[in-house]
Amino acid sequence: MLTDLTPQPPDKILELMQMFREDTRTQKIDLGVGVYKNAEGVTPVMRAVKSAERRLVEEQQTKSYTSLVGDPAFTTALRDLILGDSISADRVAAAGTPGGTGAIRQGLELARYAEAGTTVWVSSPTWPNHLTIVKYLGIPMREYRYFDNATRGVNFDGMLTDLKEAKAGDLVLLHGCCHNPTGANLTKEQWGQVADLLEKTGAVPFVDIAYQGFGDGLDEDAYGVRYLASKMPEMIIAASCSKNFGVYRDRVGLLMAITPNAASHGMAQSTLSFLNRQNYSFPPDHGAKVVQTILDDADLRADWKSELEDVRLGMLSLRQQLAEDLRQRTNSDRFDFIARHRGMFSRTGLSPDQVTALREKHGVYMIGDSRMNVAGLNAETVPVLAAAMVDVGA
Repeated sequence: MLTDLTPQPPDKILELMQMFREDTRTQKIDLGVGVYKNAEGVTPVMRAVKSAERRLVEEQQTKSYTSLVGDPAFTTALRDLILGDSISADRVAAAGTPGGTGAIRQGLELARYAEAGTTVWVSSPTWPNHLTIVKYLGIPMREYRYFDNATRGVNFDGMLTDLKEAKAGDLVLLHGCCHNPTGANLTKEQWGQVADLLEKTGAVPFVDIAYQGFGDGLDEDAYGVRYLASKMPEMIIAASCSKNFGVYRDRVGLLMAITPNAASHGMAQSTLSFLNRQNYSFPPDHGAKVVQTILDDADLRADWKSELEDVRLGMLSLRQQLAEDLRQRTNSDRFDFIARHRGMFSRTGLSPDQVTALREKHGVYMIGDSRMNVAGLNAETVPVLAAAMVDVGA
């Protein structure tokens, strides 16, 4: 049996990480891996996380299971952070998951379980794991236009035109903020038009929100998901705490299902419990308890928000510095979009050959589609990257 397994295509990001590790040059820059790093190239443990963990070590009395959907205190705290007061809590079923990826997988499982004829609509481009999970589950998939390669912004007219073909019961996968891999976000007005269209077609929004607080601020980044929640009868939300709490390896995620009314909440909640049982039974709790402890304690929450704001502003500063440096070197404004994008990523528009030249000539590593992780830079490496981009013909 095991000798007959089919080889799987290699993960391009993992391949790039291995190439970076094997590169013996001291002056090399990793802009590929999708993990936040500070100016020293470290993914730090946030101050509030350390404090919450110390508290757990002293106060936690058991490592027994919580429930099939995780600790209710965690689901309540994260639900409120994401949705605010946009919707009544009695319409929101929720389940803890192993990270945001687990939430996406369980959300797709929920849709497949509820509606056999569902088609999933994904943005072009989108996070590659979206595509592979949908394909693995055997759910029909279609793409909608999203990124305009000429303007490096959202192709909103193309997006609306394509999504008019979505049918009732289809899932439309949307990035809540800080679109991965492009960095191009919808405006508030555009979120409103998307909601109007989904109401007309009967398609169900499935929002992946993995970078809340990395773009324009915690509340600002939640605008789209909150607006949809206030307007739509049904909705699925996959949330991750990996980035904004820095708990990557602790795998902290949450799946939320918004039901048409309170009466249908119980069935949705029991279904989430059932699906968790089939996949991994109980979700991991340590990281979730850390997040809940921070959100429920005024001092820890304030410290976390302060550090998260420093992270956000630091990435914005790097974006502005790079855009200005490239403007000076190219004597044009064609890279100003880098300052307009939000989150960790931007698609720079470099060709595959130019990306290869960056790696081979300058030790600058980015994904082949030209996605770069802004958080892989610091004030000293920004001019190095800008000079390298101009050298390869950007």
